[in-house]
Amino acid sequence: MSEAEFAVLGAGAMGSIVGAHLVRAGHSVVMLARGRRAEQLHKDGLIIRGLNEFTVPVRTVSEAANLAGAGALIVAVKTPGTAPALAALRHAHFEVALSIQNGPLKNELLVQAFGAERVLGALADTSGELLPGGEVLFTRNANIFIGELAGGDSARAQQLARTIDASGVRAAASPEILTLEWSKFCAWVGLMALSVSVRSVTWKYLSDPGSALLLTRLVREMGALTRAQGIPLSERAILPTARLCALPESEAVELILRTGREYQMSAPQHRMSALQDLEAGRPLEVNETLGYALARARELKLDLPMLECFTALVTAIDRTQRA
Repeated sequence: MSEAEFAVLGAGAMGSIVGAHLVRAGHSVVMLARGRRAEQLHKDGLIIRGLNEFTVPVRTVSEAANLAGAGALIVAVKTPGTAPALAALRHAHFEVALSIQNGPLKNELLVQAFGAERVLGALADTSGELLPGGEVLFTRNANIFIGELAGGDSARAQQLARTIDASGVRAAASPEILTLEWSKFCAWVGLMALSVSVRSVTWKYLSDPGSALLLTRLVREMGALTRAQGIPLSERAILPTARLCALPESEAVELILRTGREYQMSAPQHRMSALQDLEAGRPLEVNETLGYALARARELKLDLPMLECFTALVTAIDRTQRA
C-alpha cells in the first residue's frame, strides 16, 4: 500500500529541500521525522529560505511503524542512524528506494533492507543548512544524479529525475551512477576533512594554498582507491575529480584555488554539513565515510597515509568535541 508518491526519511537540510519542492509542485509527500524536528514540521511546515523562499505544510510521521509505504523512499538521514532507521521500515512497501546521503555505504544498506531490484544509486551536489528555528537555508542547487547501480539507462531513473528537476531541485538521470558517486566521494572526503579541521565556510579553505594542497593530496589518494576498484573517475562531481587526479600537483592545487574563487562568488554561505554537525554537537559521519574508505583501502592493500591521518584526526575531533 502506497500512502504517498514520496516518503522522505530525514527532515534535515537535504530531506527538507527535496520534500518541500516536491510538495510545492503538487506531489504527495510524507516526511519521516522525530522529536523537535517533527514538532516544527507539524506546527510550521517546511520553510525554505535562500535560493528559494516559500513555506508548505507537509504530512509528518514520527513512528516508522505508522507508514505502510510510498512510491519512492528518499533517504536523507545522517549516516550513523541509517541501519536502524531502515530496519524500522522493512515492513513498508516502496517501489523504489534511493539515498542522497554521503558515501557509497548507503547503497549497500539499502540493498540489504529492500533488495537490489528496488534500489537506485543517487548523489546530491546540492546543499543547505537547517537553522535553529526550523527554517532551511538553501545554498547550492547544482544537481542530484540518479541511476541504476548496475549501470545503463532506465525509465524509472529518468522519470524520478524529471519529477525532482521539475519541482525546482536540479536533477538528472545518469547511466554511470557509480562513477559519479565515487567521484563525488573522492572530493567529499577531502572537503569534509578540511571543513572540520579549518572550521570555515567552504570558499575560504578552497582559496588557501595550504589547505588546497592538503585537499589535492587527499582527493588523489581517494582517486587511487576508486581506480583500484575498477571504477573510472568523472569531472561531474562537486570538484573536478578526474582532472585533480590527472594533473601535476601544482596545477591541481591551482584548480582548487580557482574553484574557491568560484564558490566565493556563487555560494559564499556554503558550509559542509559536517561542519554544521560539529558546531551543533551532533556526531560526525566518520565511520560510515572516511572509515569506510579506509577499510576498503586496507582490503585492497593500498597505502593511503593522508586518508589514514585525516580519519584519525576527524575521529579525534568528533570524540573530543562531543565529550
